[in-house]
Amino acid sequence: MQLKPRYGGTPIITLDGTPSDILAPVVRQRHRFAAAAAALTEEQWAAPSRCAGWSNRDVVIHLDSTNGFWAFSVAAGLRGEPTTFLATFDPVSSPAQLVASAQHMSSQDVLAKFTASTAAFTASLESLSESEWSTLAEAPPGHISISALAHHALWDSWVHERDVLLPLGIAPAEETDEIAAALRYGAALGPGFAVSRSLGQTGCLAVESTAPDTAFVVDVSDHVHVRAGTGTADLHLAGDGVELLEAFSIRRPLTQQVPANHQWLINGLAQIFDVSAV
Repeated sequence: MQLKPRYGGTPIITLDGTPSDILAPVVRQRHRFAAAAAALTEEQWAAPSRCAGWSNRDVVIHLDSTNGFWAFSVAAGLRGEPTTFLATFDPVSSPAQLVASAQHMSSQDVLAKFTASTAAFTASLESLSESEWSTLAEAPPGHISISALAHHALWDSWVHERDVLLPLGIAPAEETDEIAAALRYGAALGPGFAVSRSLGQTGCLAVESTAPDTAFVVDVSDHVHVRAGTGTADLHLAGDGVELLEAFSIRRPLTQQVPANHQWLINGLAQIFDVSAV
């Protein structure tokens, strides 16, 4: 399903808190995964990932392309010229085409390119002033703050790190600040895609997790806002933070039953990727 990003006006996804707090988690995770990729053998590079039809090498190629886009998007936003490239982006076919176009590259060339793009993207974030974190730039939901863009980048790479390492029998790192940030964004992304498709639903999702211990509310109207704390909500989800994040990322089913009239709060990502909802 082609994305329908929202450009201009109110950002479709906003998150409370200090915008620059995402810096340490996203930089740490990005460099950790680059180091993990460098340690893979040729056999491990060719092994299947959790992404259907993609090898571990394909996942790294994909993340290299996202690194390049994130850095470009941040730079354009800082110039006051946020891009609109994703208006014609299909989240299924477009990444697959980019991966297919790099099949001629050796694993070492893929690694070198990924390492360089990781350094460039993280450097672009490390150079930001406090106020620049609130600048609008392009991400799949549309024009959102650079802080929200970094949350998207962390969520995507955190999930793909597990897509590569878990099938290899390697235990991925589970840093609490990374899980908490990715969980907040992952819970907002599905409703954000529902809003972008102009489905007209409004509602509220409350999430309480352990490991890490965190609680937040996702308010959905004409945009999606994530705020810390608890409160009255249409749907309450609770459980282990990693398990919830994997469910929001359509990697495993939710352990809780969700009433049919509230499934739209969690299945927006599944609909975008045309897979079974969690």
